[in-house]
Amino acid sequence: MGRGALRLATIAVLVFLYVPIGIIALYAFNANRAQTWPITKYTTDWFAAALDNEGVRAAFGLSLTVAFWAMATALVLGSLAALAVHRYRFFGRDALSFALILPIALPGIVTAIALNSSVHALDVQFGTLTIVVGHATFCVVVVYNNVVARLRRTSASIEEASMDLGADTWQTFRYVTFPVIRTALLAGGMLAFALSFDEIIVTQFTAGTQETIPIWILNHLHQPNQRSIVNVVALFLILLSTLPVYLANRLTTDTSSGAAGRL
Repeated sequence: MGRGALRLATIAVLVFLYVPIGIIALYAFNANRAQTWPITKYTTDWFAAALDNEGVRAAFGLSLTVAFWAMATALVLGSLAALAVHRYRFFGRDALSFALILPIALPGIVTAIALNSSVHALDVQFGTLTIVVGHATFCVVVVYNNVVARLRRTSASIEEASMDLGADTWQTFRYVTFPVIRTALLAGGMLAFALSFDEIIVTQFTAGTQETIPIWILNHLHQPNQRSIVNVVALFLILLSTLPVYLANRLTTDTSSGAAGRL
């Protein structure tokens, strides 16, 4: 395949991926409540209406809270699991590694039903805690994959050298291991935050009566008087989800380039 054909294919893929997003962005400025095309008049009034909407503010606050705690949980559990799997050789190590990455490969509806059944069986009240636990099941995978990949690219001899020079386990982790995995933790945490912030399937089965931003959008999508505000909220959601993904990509790219340069 020639270079020109590859360029056309790349452009076609980008158009396929981003034209629908662009249309949503344009509809956020549509002065008409009805989504008619082409747009004849533009306005920014819907942005003020979205900011004044109490339901939007509450859902946004809940999404931020859930995403933060899911990210924090994933950072702790995912990094500990990565260190254990990478450092030690034990029976069932490969099976454990597979079990850790399996949740992100399972259909979301299966995970959601399993979590919902577990919450009912334990007689736990649905709320913020159950949403955080549900989101952490797949956020842990992102952090684990990032950290274990970084550890596999790092020689174990640097930790051994630290121990030989008299450093204890904590000092070795603080001054040797942590600086090595720091950017992997940041990238994994940002990706986990983004995944949690816009998750809807698992949230539907673990939120009870609470509304995160994606659930608010779904609940108001087919209400004609709310459709314009929904478009504005969707635009905000796109922008807020893009930022951590972009930063995570820059972190991993810069780190890989730096490592290649050192080699």
